[in-house]
Amino acid sequence: MNDEVHVKTSNHNRYVVKSLVHATRVLESFQTAGDVLRLRDVVTRTGFNKGMCFRLLYTLHQCGFLDKVGENHYRLATEVRRRRLYRIGYAGQGQDTSFDREVRDGLMRAAEREHVELLVVDNRYQPKIALRSADYLIKEQVDLVVEFQTDEMIAPAIASKYLEANIPFIAIDIPHPGATYFGANNYQAGKMAGVVLGQFAKTSWKSRFHRVVLLEPEQTSTNVHARIAGVLLGIRSVLGEIDEARVVHLEAAAGHVESSQRAVTVLLKKTDRGQRLLISGFNDLCAVGALRAVREAGRENDVAIVGQNAAREGREEIHRNGSRLIASIAYFPEKYGARLVQLAADLVARRQVPPAMYTNHVVLDRRNIGFYYPVSA
Repeated sequence: MNDEVHVKTSNHNRYVVKSLVHATRVLESFQTAGDVLRLRDVVTRTGFNKGMCFRLLYTLHQCGFLDKVGENHYRLATEVRRRRLYRIGYAGQGQDTSFDREVRDGLMRAAEREHVELLVVDNRYQPKIALRSADYLIKEQVDLVVEFQTDEMIAPAIASKYLEANIPFIAIDIPHPGATYFGANNYQAGKMAGVVLGQFAKTSWKSRFHRVVLLEPEQTSTNVHARIAGVLLGIRSVLGEIDEARVVHLEAAAGHVESSQRAVTVLLKKTDRGQRLLISGFNDLCAVGALRAVREAGRENDVAIVGQNAAREGREEIHRNGSRLIASIAYFPEKYGARLVQLAADLVARRQVPPAMYTNHVVLDRRNIGFYYPVSA
């Protein structure tokens, strides 16, 4: 294994004393003051070889930075003031929705808690800005990038920039070549939504319904197809085979309630009153837009709606008694930050990580929403 610390190239690197850098890495492997580590633990956390770690541990013990516990265990002798461990660049997809803001705010809290410097830029849902953001973060010589942008067509171009700069990166929700994926398990989340819709139709409508309505973003991608396939499979697992002629695909801008509302309003004008619709929203904004359309038409009893990601807008609706937004598949964006910072630490330290890490999904409905998201929250 390579003993060298990967320090960014600059004109000042000739002044860096590498032995001190190595020693610092060993001290930082102790994540708390009470952490007790064996030699093999330090080898795993630093990526250095066994001989180097032994010599560093011995020296740090002799210098009073480490206490020896038993024969082969070590812990920090004193609480060493931690510097900022490394710099993470976060390119957020935008700040228009509560989901975006919860991801960003959670990441900022986690970075501050873990003494990580965080550099935040906003892609504003625009491919050209996302490309410029990548250039900026590379220029700033960040140690890792968390990329959150929604255009799969430019993902290879963004990925190539980070790969050429030798900067590891994490892609949220949209796969990027060479990135570690973090976010929704789209197929599983879609299937969970489909099962909820199917069970509602079976229990409340005795399995009789007119259409399955799939609200999809205008820009299709791999995750869109996976989520839709999951929804249809989930419904069919409960209700049996469904003729494709009964499945309606409606386009709606992923981040706008109004776009979904208009699309469903047009559909309702073509659908007789009393005909029942199972509606799956690509996200909660789509679901809320659909709900507004059916309310305006006085058709709430004709629909059952399930959203995705349990954003604030959807959660508020689920709390309402009698709402036909009966559930949302929770992604818990406010918890992304802690897991992203830990994943970033592993990648910067060149520890092995899985190619994809998924957020935990839960069916959020009126029975359990108070447990996960009390009204006061």
